[in-house]
Amino acid sequence: MNLWEKNVRKVVPYVPGEQPKASNIIKLNTNENPYPPSPEVEKIINDTDYKNLRKYPDPNCSCLTEAIASYYGVEKEQVFVGTGSDDVLATAFLTYFCSEKPVLFPDVTYSFYDVWAELYDIPYRKIPLDGDMKINVDDYRCENGGIIFPNPNAPTGLAVSTGEIEEVLKANPSSVVIIDEAYVDFGTQSALPLLEKYDNLLVVQTFSKSRSLAGIRIGFAIGSKKMISYLWAVRNSFNSYTLNPITTAVGAASLEDDGYFKETVSRIISTRERSKERFKKLGFEFGDSKANFIFVTHPKVPAKELFEKLRKENIFVRYFDRDRINNYLRITIGTDEEMDTLFDFLTKELS
Repeated sequence: MNLWEKNVRKVVPYVPGEQPKASNIIKLNTNENPYPPSPEVEKIINDTDYKNLRKYPDPNCSCLTEAIASYYGVEKEQVFVGTGSDDVLATAFLTYFCSEKPVLFPDVTYSFYDVWAELYDIPYRKIPLDGDMKINVDDYRCENGGIIFPNPNAPTGLAVSTGEIEEVLKANPSSVVIIDEAYVDFGTQSALPLLEKYDNLLVVQTFSKSRSLAGIRIGFAIGSKKMISYLWAVRNSFNSYTLNPITTAVGAASLEDDGYFKETVSRIISTRERSKERFKKLGFEFGDSKANFIFVTHPKVPAKELFEKLRKENIFVRYFDRDRINNYLRITIGTDEEMDTLFDFLTKELS
């Protein structure tokens, strides 16, 4: 080791899903939306005056925060935005989790949580999912320095009710509770109504999944005014200009086209439910996913073997070589045609 390396912060980074470069593939491994963004987004991009890019953007991202506030029926001071929900969540870790007590999150969940905890030297404890791979909210009635979990959870796709989330909030009045709702639009009730009763709640969502904008990077958080003011203070301490004017305008336009949003989400849900029936007929086992993916296992064929065979056919799904879930595949819901191709291959392979 070089002498200077002794003072370098060393972490094990998050590993994102593979991004293959070939064009003739079926990409079902990163939970992207199979449909394009709203046509209103294209109009914004085409009408952008590039000359204005010489100026710094609005540090408050006003057009976007106001659009989000209007859409969700909150005040603009209750909204924080960032470059994807990962940016929002990382800032939330840095802002709220400053106790010497451990932050709690599930053992099988979004694998960025422990990366951020390690990066910021935050103590943490993983709470095991139960035998059915579900979050048991009673396990979060213990001393902690904060709580975070996705709803629906990832990679399982299973959700808890708002009543169960409220039980967590009631039991932890001195902790910040973050509900990561990246997949909430695909069939789960949001925790947003609970903000009226609990000022220690932060709800985080993204434009990447249900709004087909993973490539442009928009995430946001909604909480009490005081909660959000702390986020902005931390953000403005190291980067005041996170979202460019094209991004904020695109996000606002996406929110305005509510009909298109609801139509594409409905199509994905419909395809997901049909896919559950087909997986079932092929002998796969899985929970009742409320996300835009299904977490499946087969009692006779190892997941890794299926993953590798699918990859050779240019069908990309997600495999996690980790304890408890190394015999599962997380399969994103694609178009009907893409799912038909997947099932044609699985039918031949399993027969």
